Amino acid sequence: MKLKVEVNGTVFTATLEDNAAVDAFVEMMRETPVVIQMSDYSGFEKVGSLGTSLPTSNSQTTTQAGDIVLYNGNQIVVFYGSNSWSYTRLGKIDDLTGWEEALGGGDVTLTFSTGG
Repeated sequence: MKLKVEVNGTVFTATLEDNAAVDAFVEMMRETPVVIQMSDYSGFEKVGSLGTSLPTSNSQTTTQAGDIVLYNGNQIVVFYGSNSWSYTRLGKIDDLTGWEEALGGGDVTLTFSTGG
């Protein structure tokens, strides 16, 4: 399944994982897109509160640019760099062209939708 990720007017697509967290996330997007205000963290990721908890299946992961993960069950994290931590994988951006530029250096709003 594909996920649409909009960053300041630029739209990216991501391929979703197959797990309980993704199922719950997709269910949240059934009626309306999920909009998350995200802050820069450590120069390699953007983090934002989902406002609710999703089921977790955390495993030690080394992330790469474009990875979308769940942290602590209620934080969405998108990467433009790399980190190694325990996350639940949600998906990965298909084409990273312009990804880091779109995320920029400060706070950003991401809109997640299943695109119909």
